[in-house]
Amino acid sequence: MKTRVLLIGVGLIGGSLALAMKKHRHVTVVGADINTNEVQVANQLGIIDYVAEDIKTEAAQADYIVLATPVEYTTAWIHDLSTWKLKETVIVTDVGSTKGEIMKAAQALNKKCISFIGGHPMAGSHTSGAVNARADLFCSARYILTPFKNEQKEKIDALMHLLEPTGAQFVPLDAATHDQITGVVSHLPHVIATSLVRQVKGYSANNHLVTEMAAGGFRDITRIASSNPHMWRDILKQNRSMLLTLLDDWMKEMEQVKLLVEKGDGHELFDYFSDAKEFRDSLHA
Repeated sequence: MKTRVLLIGVGLIGGSLALAMKKHRHVTVVGADINTNEVQVANQLGIIDYVAEDIKTEAAQADYIVLATPVEYTTAWIHDLSTWKLKETVIVTDVGSTKGEIMKAAQALNKKCISFIGGHPMAGSHTSGAVNARADLFCSARYILTPFKNEQKEKIDALMHLLEPTGAQFVPLDAATHDQITGVVSHLPHVIATSLVRQVKGYSANNHLVTEMAAGGFRDITRIASSNPHMWRDILKQNRSMLLTLLDDWMKEMEQVKLLVEKGDGHELFDYFSDAKEFRDSLHA
């Protein structure tokens, strides 16, 4: 018997999930996207099996609904789904990089006994679009799941089975802990990389050599600044409280660096870099 998955959002993340899920021979993926060109590309590349002609009709037939949209759109889709007629057994999930606001919105589904299991595959790329989708994008990556406390274990197991071909490692977390951790290791670094690019852009206005000399090191540490600006606008809006705290801490860190540079003590400067290198080298690849 075929398992029908409605995938809303067929870009890099959604498309990669589709390719992985379709390793189950019994899975059929029906795709929808606000970008009509994107969904046609996904269909032509075989990422999805069908294009959804009417999303509401497809939602009513789906065994799983995967929301792979920017987080602000995800909350809007959850609201719509909560007003539609869905299968009693359907499982709804998402891939958003924030969880607090999404889980709040999903309470409308939970109250109707519709399973919503928040999800976040912690892998990606600075590239975007279905054309860059690959089945192994999430291999060995952490895949965070944030179910409600009253969620049935069987439903969580069923979702993990569907996503098993991703090769990801599933990690259960509550929404608040998720947003704190992703704020530290993902959201703040994106803000810093973007701010650095903007600062260098300012310098380049006065000297064209800045752009020409921005080679390997600069490109490596700012690669993520090429990510989708719509997505990051929404992430900063939804994780605003945590980011404000992290930015306060970052400015204190920069004040410390400024003092070290002003002091010019070679041993202290060496220790600053050495401590960072030691921690960075200890991180898992």
